[in-house]
Amino acid sequence: MLMRQMGTKPVRRVDSKKVFYDDSRWALLLEYREKAEHIMAALESACLRTLVHGSVARGDVTKNSDVDIHLRDPISSFPVENALEKAKIRVNTRQLVQATPTYAVKAHIEIEPKTSISFSLTRMRKVESEFFKFGGEASLEQLNGKERVAGVDKRLMLIEPTETGHIETSIIGREEEAARILRISTDTVRDRVRVLLKRDEVGRTGVFIKRELSADETFEMALRRLASDNPALRRKVRKTGYEG
Repeated sequence: MLMRQMGTKPVRRVDSKKVFYDDSRWALLLEYREKAEHIMAALESACLRTLVHGSVARGDVTKNSDVDIHLRDPISSFPVENALEKAKIRVNTRQLVQATPTYAVKAHIEIEPKTSISFSLTRMRKVESEFFKFGGEASLEQLNGKERVAGVDKRLMLIEPTETGHIETSIIGREEEAARILRISTDTVRDRVRVLLKRDEVGRTGVFIKRELSADETFEMALRRLASDNPALRRKVRKTGYEG
């Protein structure tokens, strides 16, 4: 039987709800943001542009929240891993991930459970790059300035920060309004609504490619090996001009 986490099902509630944070929730947000800032600062010291996305950017963290850091530009894995090594940030696992044959191939580096770094090895489509703004994205500068941003959570609730917490409203049936607030295309919002509603109906589906790297293997080596045996991936790599 497929079990879903409580509180993550899409919500169709029409009215807005004000949520107030207590001291423990503000403290938890500070803890998660300090963790993100440490990793992002290490990467930015190597001239790598970073963002943190999801609840850490929006502010509505819980004990189950992830610290998801993403590099803004497709890049070689060497400067990323070198920056982490210089900062003595230990890597737990490294995976090559592609959600579907049409999505970009991404490197996924787990620092510890619920804390990870990702970056694209091939160019992303607009709907993919806007995914981060959809969920809420924040730069290191914004974290340092204690800024929170609007974004949509897994319940398809638009989270809009306030001084005392946030206001949340379902975006189902309000896709155009949500797109205006988030400054992304309506197509991206509709795509995410479609995906999350389908996931709620049939459960989480598997990814097209998910391969853990060995200790002596780079992301580029793994991608070349996979592409040599996988026609769909090979076409994706050729189409995006990857030369790793």
